[in-house]
Amino acid sequence: MIAIIDYGAGNIFSVKNALDYLGAESVLTNNRQEIEKADSIILPGVGAFPAAMKMLSESGLVQTIKEQAQRKPFLGICLGMQLLFEKSFEFEECEGLSLIKGYVDRINEPDLVIPHMGWNKLEFLQDCPLFKDLGNDEFVYFVHSYKAYCENDVLYSYCTYGHNVPAVVGDGRNVFGCQFHPEKSGKTGLKILENFAKLH
Repeated sequence: MIAIIDYGAGNIFSVKNALDYLGAESVLTNNRQEIEKADSIILPGVGAFPAAMKMLSESGLVQTIKEQAQRKPFLGICLGMQLLFEKSFEFEECEGLSLIKGYVDRINEPDLVIPHMGWNKLEFLQDCPLFKDLGNDEFVYFVHSYKAYCENDVLYSYCTYGHNVPAVVGDGRNVFGCQFHPEKSGKTGLKILENFAKLH
């Protein structure tokens, strides 16, 4: 069972629909016991970092997330990926979940349209279980104005938009993050979700 955390800032139904399509059992929940019982966890997210952290804090789930992310596969999607980092500078300095080293700030590309929106090619840096059976010419769908700034040891893949934009990150163990929306990224995104659903 995959617990999709419903804390008021997520693209939760599109993620649930994609997992249903794959035949992966999942539940939308903000219940601590359900999250603890789940085999794996997805943290979706759209909107602004400070508002999302505020909602997570008010939900009482921050400590549960930190504990469970050490024990089972955990995937952050879009803003949910950004929340995995230590802090963000979106509107104000704001602490994140500190599950991955690095920070989040605005995409600094004055000659390019922001937000970075649309399909972009994944460039692979290191092996990751989410990439099983993917080819070398995979495109995924992005919508974001802020990006992660992190070291290569937590960076599994990136795309190019002016400079490199982290696309998939992780802690080397259970925690993964996708800046793009796998649930909106066609066959490639579905394969990534399927690979995640098979992790235990």
